Amino acid sequence: MKELEIKNGATVAVENGIVTIKGKHGSTTKKLDPRLVSVKVDGSKVIVSAAGNKKLQKKAALAEMAFSTEIRDAIQSVTEGIERKMTVVFAHFPMSISVTGKDVVIKNIFGEKVPRIARIVGDSKVQIKGQDVTVTGADKYDVGQTMANIRIACKARGQDSRVFQDGIYPAHEE
Repeated sequence: MKELEIKNGATVAVENGIVTIKGKHGSTTKKLDPRLVSVKVDGSKVIVSAAGNKKLQKKAALAEMAFSTEIRDAIQSVTEGIERKMTVVFAHFPMSISVTGKDVVIKNIFGEKVPRIARIVGDSKVQIKGQDVTVTGADKYDVGQTMANIRIACKARGQDSRVFQDGIYPAHEE
């Protein structure tokens, strides 16, 4: 059984196997498997415990640890927010990047006439300033998937990746 502290400004609700975490930066939901894990909110604490099924005892113990980590990260991300940076790199053709609705449009990569499009996942927001791309949001997984979508959209298809290194890459954090 794991007990997690709910930080100020965050609220946690459990309904029908779905845990909803809300904070000042947004909200996120996590779906749990009731055969493995049970979640209860007790005042300012969230209690995550493994289900009592004998056949699934080992899986339930692992699921308890994983789900408690997910909830802890979600509480932290909705109160503090998640911000990740990416850098635009080009050597052959200058590319332009813009945000249109829920899509990131990448034009003129490798001199292509048709723009490439990357989907923005969930409530993530993408800001572009020159060579820097900033992805922010309340859900760690949505921000990560948005970054992955941008990175995959810039992949050199049919080219040697050692030569054609143009693209948008995660910035190194120190």
